[in-house]
Parts: sequence; C-alpha cells; structure tokens
Amino acid sequence: MAVVVPDYDEAIAHYTQAWGFELLEDSVRTPEKRWVRVAPPGSPCALLLAKAATPAQEAAIGQQTGGRVFLFM
Repeated sequence: MAVVVPDYDEAIAHYTQAWGFELLEDSVRTPEKRWVRVAPPGSPCALLLAKAATPAQEAAIGQQTGGRVFLFM
C-alpha cells in the first residue's frame, strides 16, 4: 500500500521512531526516486513511502482518503 509523503527521510524517521515500524528497504531508483518500505515489526504487510512528485500530489498529502479512515493497523 502506497502512502504519499513530502520527504523520504522525514517519513522514514516518523514511521520508525514515532510508530516503531521497521525499515524494510530503502533503494535508490533515480536521483529523485527511492523505493522505501516500512512495516510494523513482524507484519506481512508493508507501506511503500512514495515521495510527492507534483504540487497537486503534495497538496493531497494527509487527505488521500477524502477525510475517511485510511486503514487499521
């Protein structure tokens, strides 16, 4: 499941330090794009942290579900 974020390193810090997730992968694809996956410890499910690539994507961060619950973990 992908989550759009404004900055890879800030998102990694948030999910690993504040939520206790594990960093599963952080691979550079291009100078602008990385493949970053985080997950709760022992979980078979992971989040793909995708950096916003356009102003419209950045404006949608935090509102990607239209005000509804995104998921339960």
